[in-house]
Amino acid sequence: MSFGSLSVKGRALRYLAQREHSRAELERKLARHVQDTDNTSAQALIATALDELAAHGLISEARVAESVLASQASRYGTRRLKQTLQAKGLAPALVASTLQQVRGTELERARELWRRRFGKAPADVAEWARQMRFLAGRGFEGEVIRRVVRGLDEDPDL
Repeated sequence: MSFGSLSVKGRALRYLAQREHSRAELERKLARHVQDTDNTSAQALIATALDELAAHGLISEARVAESVLASQASRYGTRRLKQTLQAKGLAPALVASTLQQVRGTELERARELWRRRFGKAPADVAEWARQMRFLAGRGFEGEVIRRVVRGLDEDPDL
């Protein structure tokens, strides 16, 4: 079993040097490079290498979640962040606690993103729909989108 010139652990370290990776992400990436017909021994080799890296504190699910928030929270809503965190294979409890950190700022983040992208209220129905689709595509909740596009400040009843 070889990775060309890199060992399993070496390749994992190279991935970790680029950015934080969850264990599930590393397993997927490393499995693509294993050149062996025996799938169980390949998985065991990968698991052993990742266990060793985790024991040294080089793999941290919490750091992965923090990294996602730091890099994406200003551009995406809670729904999109949830998808990203789940795709990284993070534990549901960690995903929930991470999202709890940004829920309170969803309206402010959506407003700031809307200001940067559009900056003015929609002139017609087509523009209104376009602005709403943009924010929906970024993963913001429907009520937040309506409040931002309508220009509502703090009155949730409107």
